[in-house]
Amino acid sequence: MTSLKLKSLLLTAALAVSGVVSAQTTLLNASYDVAREFYKDYNPAFVAHYKKTTGKDVKIDQAHGGSSAQARAVNDGLAADVVTMNTTTDIEFLAANGVVAKDWAKKFPHDASPTTSTMLFLVRNGNPKNIKDWEDLVKPGVQVIVVNPKTGGNGRYAYLAAWGSVREKGGTDAQAAEFVGKLYKNVPVLGKGGRDATAIFLQRNIGDVLITFESEVLSIDREFGQGKVDAVYPSTSIVAENPVAVVERTVAKKGTGELAKAYLDYLYSDEAQEIAAKHALRPRSEAVLKKHAALFKPLKQFTVAKYFGSLGEAQKAHFNDGGQFDKLYTPGAK
Repeated sequence: MTSLKLKSLLLTAALAVSGVVSAQTTLLNASYDVAREFYKDYNPAFVAHYKKTTGKDVKIDQAHGGSSAQARAVNDGLAADVVTMNTTTDIEFLAANGVVAKDWAKKFPHDASPTTSTMLFLVRNGNPKNIKDWEDLVKPGVQVIVVNPKTGGNGRYAYLAAWGSVREKGGTDAQAAEFVGKLYKNVPVLGKGGRDATAIFLQRNIGDVLITFESEVLSIDREFGQGKVDAVYPSTSIVAENPVAVVERTVAKKGTGELAKAYLDYLYSDEAQEIAAKHALRPRSEAVLKKHAALFKPLKQFTVAKYFGSLGEAQKAHFNDGGQFDKLYTPGAK
C-alpha cells in the first residue's frame, strides 16, 4: 500500500472518528416547562466548567414541555441524554419502562432532586379579589387558572397542595375532596403545562389567580415586566421536588454516560445552586438558601408523603383514568 493511500485511509478514519466524537458532544436535556430560564443560565455555566475540568467542548440542547408530556416523548423515542422533571412519577414511568435506571433516585444526592419548589398564588396587580389563602379560591366569582394534573407536574402539585391544605387544618379526606371539587368548578380552562397556564393568565387575560411554582413568579416579572402580578403565599403549601435522571437507553447508544452524569452532578455545585436561587428554585445547599432568605419566604410546607404516601401512589389514586380527579372535575361544568 502506498503511503499516499495509507494517509488517505487514516484521514478517512480520523474524520469518521471526529464525526462520532462531535455527535457525542451534544447532550439533550428534556425538561419541564417553567425550567427553561434556569437552564438557559445553567447550561453555559456547565459548558465552561466541563471545558475547564476536561478540556472538552460540549453543546447542550433543551426540549421543554409539560413534565408528563416530556416523559412520554422520551419514552416514545426522543433521544434525550438526561431528564430534569418536576415530579418523580414522570421519572418512575421511564424507570418502569427501562428507559432510566430502576434505582435512579439513588444515583444523585437528595433522592436525585437538586432543587425544590412550592406552589404559590399569582394574582393580578393589587390583588383585586383579595385572595390570601386556599379557601378564597372556592369563592363565587373567583376564576382559577391551573395546569391539567394529567399533563403536567405543576398541575399535580397544585391539586395535592389544595387537598393537603384541608388536611393541614385537621380536615378529612372527604372534606378535602369536597374542597378540591369546588376549586375545579372555578377553573374556566386547564393549562397543558406551566408556561401554557401563565399564557392563559397573562396573555389571554383569563382568571383572577394562577396556581403555579414559586419560580414562575420571577420568570413572569422578567418576561412580562414587574408589576403585572403579585405573589401570594398561602398559609400552607407542598414541597415540590425537581428530580433528575440519566436516560440510560440514550447514553448507551451515544456513549454519553460520563457527560450526562457530569451534567447532573454539577447541579449540586455552589455555582449551580446560586443560579437556581436566582431563578427562585429553592436550593438544597443550606448555605445558599440562607443567603437568599429574603427571596425564599418562610412557608409552612408539607411533603407528598405526609398525606399521599408517594407521588406514585397519588398518581394511581388521583390522576390515573377513573381516579379522584376524574370524579371531581368535569370540563365546562359549573
